[in-house]
Amino acid sequence: MATVVFAPDSFKGSATATEVAAALAEGWMSVRADDRVVPMPMADGGEGTLDAFEAAVPGSGRRPVSVTGPEGVDREASWLLLPGGIAVVELAETSGIGLMPALAVFDAQTAGFGQAIAAALDAGATRLLLAIGGSASTDGGAGMLSALGARLLDATGSDIASGNRGLAELAVVDLTGLRPLPLGGARILSDVTNPLLGPDGAAAVFGPQKGASADDVPVLEAGLARFASALREAGVEVDPRTPGAGAAGGTGFGLLAWGAELAPGAAAAGEALGLPEALAEADVVVTGEGRYDSQSAAGKVPEYVALLAAAAGIPALLAAGSIAADPRGFAGAASLSELAGGSAAAIAEPLRWARAAGGALARRFAPPTP
Repeated sequence: MATVVFAPDSFKGSATATEVAAALAEGWMSVRADDRVVPMPMADGGEGTLDAFEAAVPGSGRRPVSVTGPEGVDREASWLLLPGGIAVVELAETSGIGLMPALAVFDAQTAGFGQAIAAALDAGATRLLLAIGGSASTDGGAGMLSALGARLLDATGSDIASGNRGLAELAVVDLTGLRPLPLGGARILSDVTNPLLGPDGAAAVFGPQKGASADDVPVLEAGLARFASALREAGVEVDPRTPGAGAAGGTGFGLLAWGAELAPGAAAAGEALGLPEALAEADVVVTGEGRYDSQSAAGKVPEYVALLAAAAGIPALLAAGSIAADPRGFAGAASLSELAGGSAAAIAEPLRWARAAGGALARRFAPPTP
């Protein structure tokens, strides 16, 4: 009998990490029914982070919160309270691109994310884990900081408009009312290493994904640069070139300005979820994501899990919707698209083919001889 940990990321747009972990485990058990399976759905700071933590941490609980959505409309969301007073707040839940009825690159904003953080602080959170993937905006986290008590003012002393559009009129940032970090601090969970500005920055790289035209990008960039300058004049010493400052339309920069610390999303989530300890007691781990490609080695969940497995001296297996790069570091791999006979079929029934992948990997697994 082997102990098998299932630690996939979500298959974005198709299935949550929790659903994928369960489907892989079910497929595995159909072949190796005597094995002990341990579902540990993972996340890297993007959509599904709350679900992963909720499924993996006993005693965690969702807390509802009313927020202003990225499009400026009130909506219901939630954050997660873990034992010990740790709060997990997910930007995709409150200010994510998936919440937008239509893309609005200049007007989408992050106030809802800040409101959820404030709610966690009001509830007595002693430490924050802030997952910032899946943003709809390019406001540099201005809306988030405003919701936490900062004031962003134009030359007349009036509050600026929300979103990147308002940054064009920004003259002064007043931080006197900004709420302090909790005693245990705040960690930013993100797998993005882009700076705030420049050709690899938030506007140039992520603006087009949020609806920006080629002519829009320089305008977005100018707004972010103005925001960084105003924060510097307010006494905030955060370098816009910091890797990760450009994450989530520059929300990484806004959080750094607040005093939060950047952490690789997958590693920070794995540490909080206790994955290293789980792998120390396991015989094999199965991980995965929707598409495994050349970018997967840049801090994504599968690469992180494979490194942990190597440190623990156990094999790592990969299940992915599609595999577009050599899965180095894995003892075996299964592609849902290949099993389904094409990507369209795999996307249409991801859990069916995840079960098939779990079974295929179980048939290939040879446990070590005692």
